[in-house]
Amino acid sequence: MRPILTMALILMSVSAAADQTTRYSVLFSGEKRGEQVTTVSSSGRIRVAYRYSQNGRGPDLKEDFQLAEDGTLQHYRVTGKSTFGAPVNETFSRRGDRVQWHSHSDRGDSTASGPAIYVPVESSLEAIAAITRAVARQPDVKLAALPGGELSVQKLTTTELTSGDRSIQIALFSTSGLNTEPGFIWLSDDPEQRFFSYLYPGWIRIIEAGWEAGGESLEQLQVKAEGELLRQFADRLSHRFADPVLFRKVRVFDSRNARLLDPADVYVQGGRIAALYEPGSTPRGKVTEIDGGGRVLCPALFDMHTHESAWNAALQIAGGVTTGRDMGNDNATLAALSADIDRGDVIGPRIVPAGYIEGQSSFSSPGGIVVADLQQATDAVDWYAQRGYRQIKIYNSFRPEWVEPTAAYAHQRGLRVSGHIPAFMRAEEAVRAGYDEIQHINQVMLNFLVGPKDDTRTLARFYLMTDHAHELDLDSGRVQDFLRLLKERGTVIDTTLGTFEAMFVQRQGEMNPSFAPIADHVPFGRQRAWRTNSMNVTDRNAATYRASWERVLEFVGRMHEAGIPFVAGTDEIAGFTLHRELELYVQAGLTPAEALQVATWNGALYSGLSSELGTIERGKKADLILIDGDPTRNISDIRRISLVMKEGVVFYPAEVYEAVGVQRFVDPPPVAEPVSD
Repeated sequence: MRPILTMALILMSVSAAADQTTRYSVLFSGEKRGEQVTTVSSSGRIRVAYRYSQNGRGPDLKEDFQLAEDGTLQHYRVTGKSTFGAPVNETFSRRGDRVQWHSHSDRGDSTASGPAIYVPVESSLEAIAAITRAVARQPDVKLAALPGGELSVQKLTTTELTSGDRSIQIALFSTSGLNTEPGFIWLSDDPEQRFFSYLYPGWIRIIEAGWEAGGESLEQLQVKAEGELLRQFADRLSHRFADPVLFRKVRVFDSRNARLLDPADVYVQGGRIAALYEPGSTPRGKVTEIDGGGRVLCPALFDMHTHESAWNAALQIAGGVTTGRDMGNDNATLAALSADIDRGDVIGPRIVPAGYIEGQSSFSSPGGIVVADLQQATDAVDWYAQRGYRQIKIYNSFRPEWVEPTAAYAHQRGLRVSGHIPAFMRAEEAVRAGYDEIQHINQVMLNFLVGPKDDTRTLARFYLMTDHAHELDLDSGRVQDFLRLLKERGTVIDTTLGTFEAMFVQRQGEMNPSFAPIADHVPFGRQRAWRTNSMNVTDRNAATYRASWERVLEFVGRMHEAGIPFVAGTDEIAGFTLHRELELYVQAGLTPAEALQVATWNGALYSGLSSELGTIERGKKADLILIDGDPTRNISDIRRISLVMKEGVVFYPAEVYEAVGVQRFVDPPPVAEPVSD
């Protein structure tokens, strides 16, 4: 009865007053980019307006919902547009045991006995707070989720904020069961438990207006609380075996030459590859023996386009990625995460950061360093060079006239130059101005699609390609001239195809094709999210968009034929997207072995780590993955990784996946540890 009484008290207190409106600031790197406005009427009806614009995109949502006596959703509706402009229209209602819902992801009409909470596909933070509150008030802090799954909530820490003569007690809650990582939210620490703040450290803060100054202390407390969860996670899932470790009878992938070698025994000592012997070799002394059983032993994978976070990093390891190149982040947050990973406090890949440099404008993407002139741009290069960065990444609002002198200065300091193509510039011009690498296939193909007035700081950088890529004649002189330029300059392309596939071909309600092969392994909330497309694919444009996607793949194949090097990056959920990236490379015309080479040898080469990583050779770091299958024949076998080793530390993907709510793909291999005397 306690939850019901508590909610009744809340509704009574609300009804005694007029409508109450609370405003929240949406801040990116401290700069306000939007707001959430919540109004609670005397009847308990909750209306929310939630919008922000960041990096030329953002949601614009209107919500209207009512809570039942137990705090669960009785009625719910959200309308508006998604981050990339697709319409949002979702409804839910419960009458007794009957529940009905309709969204772009799915629809249903069924029964639900007992307490249960509907979880919208896309919502404001006010709805997330209501869900958290409903679960937290259950006696066992667990609650069935609709349309599927179960949520659990944990109260992590409390604190008091003061502002002038005001003070407030607030508490941090984590929610698990909805996604592949827990969600965190701050609620008032009182019977009402109203929404106060949502933080994604180093990136976004949504906080009640007037309390913005307290965001920094809340972020520090949240990082500390998350850090303890992550340390427990790492302690439980990291395996350190007695040296030497012997991989018995494995088929080694020669990544430098993209071929599979005959079976061998591979010895690891002190986190490095010690020796490669003929199969059936006799160990001299005690060893930890891993039964390869004819499995493929491959250098661990590189994800060359990440925006890393702690929970995403664990999925990287489960997906076989032990090195990730971060292409844009809050510099301090990334440095702290990298240090945590290096210490073993967080499970994740070693991070190779690229120095993010953005120009100042109303479209600026925060993070990294935002500059207002050329001097600040070269100062930013110095900042990154002095901290050991190997590369810079230029972004959309960077002024075209700054590119050539900035690139020349970066090269002088020993840094590679890459990035998006700045607005009102074309890829050909950027390459001639000094780009060593281009991020994203759209930034490459926009070379032929942008006009003088097209502002690619907006969603135009996506819709120009979906609307017009199919019109591109790949045999035309301008395409062939561009391919020759890329080849002559040795320009590397980071295509991130897996990020774009759904934008072109997914209809609302269909499963995202990039994740269809593994969707039934992930939590229900993630599955539903994968059934929506933030781009507006309709009956009118679906055929055009699919034709444009086919032209994109054909263009990638033409680049490969021309000898233009690729790296494998994602810019999406870790592990799963990289595996799909390699499948898409094969669809574009690479052999499976060549695609695997891109994710191993090319990753090491273009991150500057080929002397230590990327091949299975004596003396190199023991970053290895054991694959049940043969990805040189069937690239989809890359999902069947049974063991990951990072500098001698072993992780079982089955264990890591299950710890974040993902069903395992394969079992760990047999491991025999030496018996003590």
